[in-house]
Amino acid sequence: MAIAIDFGTSNTCIARWNPITQKPETISLAGLSVQQGLNPPLVPSLVYVEDAAQKKVIVGQAVRDRGLDLTSNPRFFRSFKRGIGSNIQGFLPELDGEMITFEQVGQWFLTQIITTLNAETPDVGNSLVLTVPVDSFEAYRHWLGAVCQSLAVEQVRLIDEPTAAALGYGLADRENLLVVDFGGGTLDLSLVKLDGSGQSGQKPLGFVLKWGDKLFSEKSGQKPKTAQVLAKAGQNLGGSDIDNWLVDYFAATQGLVVNSLTTRLAEKLKIQLSTQPQASEVYFNDETFETYQLELDRASLENILQEHAFFERLDESMTQLLQQARRQGLEVADINAVLLVGGTAQMPAVQTWIQQYFDAAKIRCEKPFEAIAQGALQLSQGIEIKDFLYHSYGVRYWDRRQNGHKWHPLIKAGQPYPMSEPVELVLGASVDNQPSIELIIGELGQETGGTEIYFDGDRLVTRRLDSGQSQVKPLNDQDGARSIAQLTPPGYPGSDRVKVLFQVDQQRFLRITVEDLFTNQILLQNQLVAQLS
Repeated sequence: MAIAIDFGTSNTCIARWNPITQKPETISLAGLSVQQGLNPPLVPSLVYVEDAAQKKVIVGQAVRDRGLDLTSNPRFFRSFKRGIGSNIQGFLPELDGEMITFEQVGQWFLTQIITTLNAETPDVGNSLVLTVPVDSFEAYRHWLGAVCQSLAVEQVRLIDEPTAAALGYGLADRENLLVVDFGGGTLDLSLVKLDGSGQSGQKPLGFVLKWGDKLFSEKSGQKPKTAQVLAKAGQNLGGSDIDNWLVDYFAATQGLVVNSLTTRLAEKLKIQLSTQPQASEVYFNDETFETYQLELDRASLENILQEHAFFERLDESMTQLLQQARRQGLEVADINAVLLVGGTAQMPAVQTWIQQYFDAAKIRCEKPFEAIAQGALQLSQGIEIKDFLYHSYGVRYWDRRQNGHKWHPLIKAGQPYPMSEPVELVLGASVDNQPSIELIIGELGQETGGTEIYFDGDRLVTRRLDSGQSQVKPLNDQDGARSIAQLTPPGYPGSDRVKVLFQVDQQRFLRITVEDLFTNQILLQNQLVAQLS
């Protein structure tokens, strides 16, 4: 049986393929899932650590049922997905003699879901598909792979969340789809091209995101479809940020205490305003015996969003995506449909914003929670994914004029993988009698700045960094990893000494081959450097 898990910042959706109906269906897990009105059953992405040493945790709706999310207890974790693979500034607790990390909390959460699935659905171990944020760093994907290796699952595959959403809406007859994935922690925009023009009986084309050596089964007699991501843009901005802004608003206007309970109330107000023009909640402070009547309407919510440059940040990501599309000859009119997924995408203000760019008839928002998980199941039904690298990569060099290090780009963002041809770089010695050549390879960030993730009390907050400087994440700047060639005999300036070939395989692994041009020997053959994102 095929199972797909869309691990979200606020909620997690689990879907399975029903072989009888030949359709995907969302799973409800006893004790973990919650039915939210008309919404499908979802597992709240919450964890409460009972005993860290014994790895005893409570997850999902069970945390809320016991009221464990209404306190500031350091054993309670929410929005922990945002911290996985990020350089968090702040305090993480030590519980029961164990140092806690967001990666550990995330592993406990997914492990508990898989354990519950195995108990309720014994054949779940056949095939598991996990969705991955489009703008995640390689550390997140490496973490997810390590988690999967510890699970009793035979096959584990990955698919980008926006691409899965395009497949989940079942719009294979459309060509260019824009997926706006706006959840609790991230905004991801992805322009996806679906190609269903293949002949029946032909094997599926393209490439699939996967872990291990196993590709999904290719079924004969099925019409092949290839989903290709044409443009991407994203940033750390989501519903949890809006919840924090609302709490701060009520704290400033009514003296509301900032804690987990008031954050929960703010989230309820926000959700109510997605379906009604006004919302209200009552809060009783059991310490001061004061009662607060929290009221908010859509106009006030929109003012709060504007004060935090919410729409400017949305415009920035949309502009970036459309610029990428135009470089490939695609204009706004060429986009056939816009798919809104994620809880934040249900906000009327967000839907009004998207209508400034696209005709309302093109916008689809009826499956905001299930589209990603159900689309991920399509991997098991013969649809493969062709994708490209989100970041640029380069090598570090010394700029004598600037008297400092700079980065020379080798592989640019947008490069499809696996690469059909390697990138070649020729290097020479820089000093007499040089015994080896070192090379530092880095992931090149955008020059417009980045996002800082840090703690404000017990809240996880994001902040823009508009430094105007390019951020670089070195991939091999550590002892034993920088040297790519031992020169025998030693090298001397004035001539080319080694040729380096850079290649990215179908699993996004960056590999290098190094040839000594003086001895005609291969010093490194297809050597693994890092997995790219």
